[in-house]
Amino acid sequence: MRAVDIILNKRSGKELSAEEIRFLIQGYTAGEIPDYQVSAWAMAVFFRGMNARETAALTEAMLHSGASMDLGGIRGPFVDKHSTGGVGDKTSLILAPLAASLGIRDPMMSGRALGHTGGTLDKLEAVPGYRTNLSAAEFRAILERDGFAMTGQTKDIVPADRLLYALRDVTGSVESIPLITASILSKKAAEGAEALVLDVKYGSGAFMKDPLDGEKLARSLVDTGTAMGMKIIALLTGMEEPLGNKMGNFLEVEESLDCLEGKGPADLMEVTLELASRMAVLGGKAADAAEGRKICAEALAGGKPRELFLANVKSQGGDPDKLLSLRGGYRSPFKGEIKAARGGFISRIDAYAAGRAGIDLGVGRNRTEDPVSPAAGVEFHRKSGAAVKEGDLLMTVWGKDEDGLKAALPLLAEAVEYSTAAPEARPLVLKEITPK
Repeated sequence: MRAVDIILNKRSGKELSAEEIRFLIQGYTAGEIPDYQVSAWAMAVFFRGMNARETAALTEAMLHSGASMDLGGIRGPFVDKHSTGGVGDKTSLILAPLAASLGIRDPMMSGRALGHTGGTLDKLEAVPGYRTNLSAAEFRAILERDGFAMTGQTKDIVPADRLLYALRDVTGSVESIPLITASILSKKAAEGAEALVLDVKYGSGAFMKDPLDGEKLARSLVDTGTAMGMKIIALLTGMEEPLGNKMGNFLEVEESLDCLEGKGPADLMEVTLELASRMAVLGGKAADAAEGRKICAEALAGGKPRELFLANVKSQGGDPDKLLSLRGGYRSPFKGEIKAARGGFISRIDAYAAGRAGIDLGVGRNRTEDPVSPAAGVEFHRKSGAAVKEGDLLMTVWGKDEDGLKAALPLLAEAVEYSTAAPEARPLVLKEITPK
């Protein structure tokens, strides 16, 4: 078998066998097949696509390119959630302890901010002392004790994904739905999740701008996960505007605590409860989404998810008392404001523009090695639908330094769109995608 023949087959639109896909991934991971051949194959996949069998075979080949988390001996069910990325999306910080409070274990392997989208690991590490570089033994112990554990991807877990993602990033093949699907599901299977709830976002601040493209990705993820034996549900959710009222690493930890105390903003609570209800269904704790939402709301009102969140902070090296003492005051000294340019209604705060401003502020990064600032970010005082007068305070902004703040403020001002009449409410959850 030769790599060039596999490239030619896919370039011609032929279906690749599982053996061909396994040969390519194993050879690339071992350093036996060069970058330039895998780049050519990835571009052929970008243009020709893959069917469900090929995508499942690719996911399995990537999954078995390295180690997996061994959760044997720990009582499940194991249910995780994955988001395709957005601005102000901190639902993972709320969902993991909420699911754990229901008796569901969530083995969560998360990523860092890149480009305009935020990263769960950066948010958690804004808590002083919080560690996300857990060993396999630590991950198991914390998962068993707290009901969830939050860690980053190690070099041993799905190394093919790390290599292939870096290659796609520089060769213009990032947006390939089969490659995205295999990347997400190989990591989720490797962490030990038996069931998965997917938050597939669409809109200006999402990876998929068009809802139809978002639905195609969601369908690919659900069909492939089902073929691999996973229980899986996807929700198609909007990302035209930042989710919640805070964007930033420590700021989003604060807002997660607000939600765990039952006082989070309506849009964030809505998306969180919709996702949590599906986790309850897949975990066997609810018969349907309506019952799942009811028991999740009751759990939040009872306070156990908040207790578990703070217990996990301690388990992963942080200081819960320090976290609570910093709440409301941990901010960069470089501060600015955005005020309404005119009267009327806010029709939208563009999520992509806000996310781009976040890079300048120090919330996000352009390259994986760039540092982020835990104390930078934006608090949105008014969002879409709000009536405003010229000069009303819309946002308070904190930057990593003076230059970053100056660069971000015009972007944030331009992100605000106005209308003379109240805008129609946009649906937060557009559709549910389930196995066929």
